[in-house]
Amino acid sequence: MPETHELKTRPPFFRDVQDGIKTFEYRKNDRGFKVGDTLILREWLPKTGDYTGTTVTRKITYMVEGGQFGIPEGYCILGIGAGPKTPPYLDAALNEGDGVYRP
Repeated sequence: MPETHELKTRPPFFRDVQDGIKTFEYRKNDRGFKVGDTLILREWLPKTGDYTGTTVTRKITYMVEGGQFGIPEGYCILGIGAGPKTPPYLDAALNEGDGVYRP
């Protein structure tokens, strides 16, 4: 059964995923990731340890496990696709918690 994983993501990488430029994640596989799982990437500020409140959701569409191709054992590369682009105004509304856009 597919699972949902919430993950911290640093701002430059977060923006690239959000913009559809970065379509993969290199992660420690301490969660048992599987194709079909959902990732909720949360933008996280390492200097303060705070979350910005902005999230991006992607499905794992492909996976290469560690121990091959130079990927260390216990790590993995996750294909997450480009996903739909969320307009900034809608993203802000969704992050307010009610999903309602108010101009």
